[in-house]
Amino acid sequence: MIPMRLTLTAAVCFVAWSTCVAAQTNSAQNAPQVLTLEEALRYALDHYPTVRAALEQVNASRANVSVAQSTSLPRLDALWQTNRATANNVFGQLLPQAIIPALSGPVLASASDDSVWGSAAGALISWEAVDFGLRGATVRGAEAAVLRARADESLTRLEVQSAVGAAFLAVVQAEQTVAATQADVERRAVLARAARTLADNQLRPGAEASRADAERAAAQTRSILARQALVLCQTTLTRVLGVATGLVSVNSTNLLASAPTSGALSGAASTHPLAQAHQASVDVARAQEDVLAHTNRPRLYLQSSVFARGSGANADGLLDGGSDGLGLERANWAAGVQVVFPNLFEFASLRARRASAAASTRAENARYEEALLTVTSEQQAAAAAIDAARAVAANTPVQLAAAQQSEAQARARYDAGLASIIEVADTQNLLAQAEYQDALAKVEVWRALLADAIAHGDLTQFVNVVRSSGGAR
Repeated sequence: MIPMRLTLTAAVCFVAWSTCVAAQTNSAQNAPQVLTLEEALRYALDHYPTVRAALEQVNASRANVSVAQSTSLPRLDALWQTNRATANNVFGQLLPQAIIPALSGPVLASASDDSVWGSAAGALISWEAVDFGLRGATVRGAEAAVLRARADESLTRLEVQSAVGAAFLAVVQAEQTVAATQADVERRAVLARAARTLADNQLRPGAEASRADAERAAAQTRSILARQALVLCQTTLTRVLGVATGLVSVNSTNLLASAPTSGALSGAASTHPLAQAHQASVDVARAQEDVLAHTNRPRLYLQSSVFARGSGANADGLLDGGSDGLGLERANWAAGVQVVFPNLFEFASLRARRASAAASTRAENARYEEALLTVTSEQQAAAAAIDAARAVAANTPVQLAAAQQSEAQARARYDAGLASIIEVADTQNLLAQAEYQDALAKVEVWRALLADAIAHGDLTQFVNVVRSSGGAR
């Protein structure tokens, strides 16, 4: 019994140890990740599914170019065939079709149900030596598709970084809101305790204690809602980063140390990834027009064939028995030039397709012009937002200092019995609002700089500003 008890004890200890290790592993997997703004932007480009899909689309477009280029190579087809069939033939014409097998040889005097072996083998090499520009137009169309895929990839990267940057700054703003509301709750709690003490000692009316309690409860409600908003912002950031489990926390200590002083960027709207993507779409539409322009031209092929056949049926109607016909008895070769002319009655359809392609090109041109207008307006709006955000950031410290002084004076007057609870509550409201706006002002400067970088289609300089400000570890 003793060895059995030892065995059971060891098994229980092993299970407990495994459970502990698994719990620690799950806790480590679900632990929030802490990222700076630069790290978040880089992480999203490496992990977000849309970016990976855009990269694979570029790879697919490159493969399509190779497919288009491979049409310039000769074509070699080969076959081997063995069959068992009857040899009854008839005289007459048969329209082209793909149902009835072809039958060669003379018409026999009488029909027979007997069958013989037949065999065939051959190879045909064909090279389209002259296509009058169709193959080159097809290759150019495939290359234009590659440029469009690359432009779409750049635009996807910019959109992902835009979403990540906005979500990151939203989390920073939510954290500042939580800090401001918590500080407001603490001030309201101190005032409520003081008002309750004075009311209990008959030094102040009980209505003031009730008002202080109401203000404290309202501040607590705002704090709860702020914490809820923070969790929602963290959830959004986790999603746009492509993180599957856990929440992501942000490191914004150095980011909020001071507002950056860099101004708005400058650059042509045509260099923006959105404009480049639309320009690539225009090029693809024009390439399609070029392909259709070469579609109705003749195509010249150089062809050569080597083939052999065997049959167990003879021209006199006698059928060989056994395995006769499995061997290749007659061989031939052929070489020549073949010119294929397009369907002469397809001109109406081709003209309609070319008109459709031309209309598509004009539509893409219009979208390109719209993209230029959009980018230009976004650049102008971002420049105005930077100036306004920087002006607000310079003004909020003055507002905060005045609100702090006003609250301190009102509290001193209240303690001396010279002010009512309403005056103190109003000054605390102003102080809470000033604290929130002062913390938000720096975030708005970063948000305006991010919007300006997105409007110019390049976050390189923005990331450099983040790095120089100490926003990256």
